Amino acid sequence: MVNKTYSPKPTEVSRVWYLIDASNIAFGRVATKAARILIGKDKPMFASHVDCGDYVVIINTDKIAITGDKLDQKMYYHHSGHAGGLKAMSLRQKMERDSTEVLMRAVRGMLPVNKLRPGRLARLKIYPTEDHDQRPQKPVKLDMKGIK
Repeated sequence: MVNKTYSPKPTEVSRVWYLIDASNIAFGRVATKAARILIGKDKPMFASHVDCGDYVVIINTDKIAITGDKLDQKMYYHHSGHAGGLKAMSLRQKMERDSTEVLMRAVRGMLPVNKLRPGRLARLKIYPTEDHDQRPQKPVKLDMKGIK
């Protein structure tokens, strides 16, 4: 008898909704946990060529914990394409403007760069407060309190 390697099919994937409360949790811990769930690494049926990941809802990004001096030292750069068009913004300024964008960029950077990334990012929902639109999906709350 020959052993066969199991390869999941996209039709066999069942997706679950997870809720992460980011209040007082370290920024990077939230981002890595969300990226891991979106990829589907924790599932036994994981395969790198099939999108096996689940949905992730992150709430309270305004209350996320930033450790060290990152608020003032971490910089985000954007270039307009014109001469002298380099714009720099600190993490503090970015968080005051839109805390959801900062977390979205962090999770996006942790996902593999391939054709599956846009679909995975579409399953990520981020909200600055406790109010979110995914209550009908009944997301499973993940316990992140042990993670600092």
